[in-house]
Amino acid sequence: MSTEDEMLIVRNYDLWCHLSEEEYANLQIQHHFLEIPKGQYIYFEAHNHNKIYFVKKGYIKIGYIDNEGNEIVKEIIQKGELFGQFTLERNNLNGEFAQAYKNNVSICAFTIEDFEQLLKRRPDLALKFSKQVGAKLRNIENRLINLLKKDVKTRLENFLWQLVEQKLGKVMPEGFCIPNFLTHEDIAHLIGSSRQTVTTMINELENEKILSYDRQQICFLDVKKLQERINAA
Repeated sequence: MSTEDEMLIVRNYDLWCHLSEEEYANLQIQHHFLEIPKGQYIYFEAHNHNKIYFVKKGYIKIGYIDNEGNEIVKEIIQKGELFGQFTLERNNLNGEFAQAYKNNVSICAFTIEDFEQLLKRRPDLALKFSKQVGAKLRNIENRLINLLKKDVKTRLENFLWQLVEQKLGKVMPEGFCIPNFLTHEDIAHLIGSSRQTVTTMINELENEKILSYDRQQICFLDVKKLQERINAA
């Protein structure tokens, strides 16, 4: 793929769509387009990491290894999202790793310094970026509150509702459907449960005609009913 084609892909996303050619060049993104094979780490227990990454294609698993050697998954992100030092802090990532997940992925990278210079010149871009970071931090906060205060069933329903709110799917005859990039085990990691429990609860939701779940997609058959459950919790 040519540099021009890569630039067009990046500019399809709201945060970058109004970059001038000079601003794009100053970020030096064209030197940091990366194709990462499935399973390979982009970084692992990074210290003094100085880069922000943007997902062009595929899924990235973000997590860490606990004191017992268990892998703890913090989130799974997809195209259009940022990861790495997205708070613009120049410190380590506290043992965080980022790994290409499910398939090969395409990402681009730029340094904190280059991005900060761009934000100083473009307050409109700085505002968009701050809103994205705020939304990301709110999602993390909501997940923590759910883990501390909600039962497993409510945590699952809240997690599924977040998928609806992201609006990354489309309306189909069978309902609102999103591509399925999550196994039952993935969901269990993300809501602090076991795979067996998640499987049981998803089967119950399918029996209630609230959603259908297969390897290709998750379809929300009754979005209104799911929302009513969230509001009542």
